[in-house]
Amino acid sequence: MATAPHRPDHGALMDQVYRGQRHIYDLTRKYYLFGRDRLIRELDGRPGMAALELGCGTGRNLRLISSSWPGMHCFGLDISSEMLKNARKRLGTTGTLALGDATSFDAPALFGRAGFDRVVLSYALSMIPDWQAALTRAGAALAPGGSLHVVDFGDCDGLPAPLRRLLDAWLARFHVSPRRDLPEVAERLARAQGLRMHVLRGPLGYYQLVRLTR
Repeated sequence: MATAPHRPDHGALMDQVYRGQRHIYDLTRKYYLFGRDRLIRELDGRPGMAALELGCGTGRNLRLISSSWPGMHCFGLDISSEMLKNARKRLGTTGTLALGDATSFDAPALFGRAGFDRVVLSYALSMIPDWQAALTRAGAALAPGGSLHVVDFGDCDGLPAPLRRLLDAWLARFHVSPRRDLPEVAERLARAQGLRMHVLRGPLGYYQLVRLTR
């Protein structure tokens, strides 16, 4: 497993959060991290393509990408060495993993390639302090014709206001901050990098899907 420089403060925080949680993470998150499987179904992968997930966590998504789109080469980056313990066990030799910061990683040094056909951010931006930098770096990692796929919490405007406040307070306990201005930031990135953008809202606005294509 390769290692890249990353902010020790945030990496240490994520290790602290997930040192115990990693054992139950996938079991519990399936009840509220909606839209992930939809993102994977819409990747339109092909044999020989390379998919990179930033904030790959336990490797759950990468394993599904590998099984859903046979022949794709899977790569994963995460700032938490604790989460990568699970990912290594889950992926075995079917993926290449690296420890590093999504805002400043060096893809050629870590993975031996500069561009990826698919880049995925699944409920990661809401946990990255400098999330706009991570989104910019993800766009820059796209190969010609590649696409960036993001799923994260939406504005939840279909939920009653008290329930939205309760959700925000509960997420804050896990250092999660929904990025409700994601579409606006993604639009600026699309203009800056010459990307095409497509945005979808999940039911009740609970999650949002953003796709940027080079």
